[in-house]
Amino acid sequence: MSINSAILAGVAGLSANTSALSAISENIANVNTVGYKRAGVDFEALVTAASGAGGYSAGGVTSTNAQYVDQQGTTTQTTSPTDLAISGSGMFVTTETPTDPSSVGQVQFTRAGSFTPDSSGFLKNSAGLYLQGWPADSQGNILSNGSSLSSLQPVNVQTISGSVAATTDASLNANANAAQTAGAAATAAAAVPPGAGAYNALTNSMTAYDATTGVGVKPDFAIQMPISDSLGGQHTLQIDLLKSTTPNQWYAEVQAVPTSDIVSGSGLVPGQISTGIVAFNSDGSLDLTNTTLFGTPANPILDIGASNAVSATVPAAGAVNWSQSLGLTSQTIALNLSPTSSSSGLTQFDSPSVVTSTSTNGTPFGNLSSVAIDKNGYITATFSNGVSRKIGQVALATFPNVNGLSAVNGDSYVQTPESGTFSLNAAGSGGAGTIAASTLESSTVDLSAEFTNLIVTQRAYTASSKIITTADQMTQDLLQLIR
Repeated sequence: MSINSAILAGVAGLSANTSALSAISENIANVNTVGYKRAGVDFEALVTAASGAGGYSAGGVTSTNAQYVDQQGTTTQTTSPTDLAISGSGMFVTTETPTDPSSVGQVQFTRAGSFTPDSSGFLKNSAGLYLQGWPADSQGNILSNGSSLSSLQPVNVQTISGSVAATTDASLNANANAAQTAGAAATAAAAVPPGAGAYNALTNSMTAYDATTGVGVKPDFAIQMPISDSLGGQHTLQIDLLKSTTPNQWYAEVQAVPTSDIVSGSGLVPGQISTGIVAFNSDGSLDLTNTTLFGTPANPILDIGASNAVSATVPAAGAVNWSQSLGLTSQTIALNLSPTSSSSGLTQFDSPSVVTSTSTNGTPFGNLSSVAIDKNGYITATFSNGVSRKIGQVALATFPNVNGLSAVNGDSYVQTPESGTFSLNAAGSGGAGTIAASTLESSTVDLSAEFTNLIVTQRAYTASSKIITTADQMTQDLLQLIR
């Protein structure tokens, strides 16, 4: 029985060392595989119950596979901003198709961060696995959930719409010359009844002024402000001022340039947005109490309604809409004409009329220029108009026992009872490591160690085979006792 057990122990040794050779071979073959984690085989002795004082029965050896997923590989720099490496714990969450991970079969976890955009802009690695992350809302806020895959979406870096922000605020520094004298049109307007050629915001306006035809009244001072609409298009609004015969007051109109950008309701000429008076205090500052250009009481806000679906539709009296052909949504613009300093904003001093500066928020349409990913996994898109905004955040999965994951094709792993349930974390929090862009994690295989193990395994295999040949020779000697 002991000889038979020796033969079986030798066979077990051959089997165990064959497994070890397979693991070493796989390691050597993947020495250049990005994010590969070295595999190994652990040996465990077997003892049979028949072993005792009267004899010994060899139990042999058994082998178990081991995945050293928690080992950190060295990092190497690349030129691609979407190449990602994790420094510390955590795995990238991926799927085999670019869909919501909660709607597909098996979610896979990997450290292979060689992500590149596919033809549709989705980031996938060299194994064809698609990267998942938390999307950002329109304000750049990340909608994360640490336990639910349904909060994740595949990361796409090409179908990001151009960054657009409509103008909502406009400020200006300008001076209207206090020494300006009232012209003929303003003087005629002050007469009772009004004289020939008198200024009138509806019948003889500054908005309608055409130097070629002589129609309308030429303003004494015009201030232009560029604005962005809801689609990122650029437009110009103009404040026209005409000195009146009343001290410290100017006739005023706000118009669109060109006037065809606006559809005006009754009480306004085409292109007009607002009409009234702009008044100043004796110290040259803006007098909003007696200013009627923005209503009574004065509220320096311009409201432009959405483009009507039907071109024949006319806005209400005194209201304006964007032209039907522009297809724009409604827009409200607050005018900052009277800052705290009396020497800024819209003023009236005894100096030439001049626009010192205009400032508006909002951004025109911009095409995607580049994508950057920081150490916390935030994905930031930069557009050709100079605007940058967050579009998402890469999610990292951590496990109670990461070495308990089960390896699958594509240098990735799936969750098992031994690994425990995953937790989704942002990079740099919740035990997850940080992310390095333009960097890849190298294989954890050490060739010198693998070649050493290869020699040791070969010798162990040879020794196990020697056990079998020796036991076989002893069996032959036993059989030869009987002739």
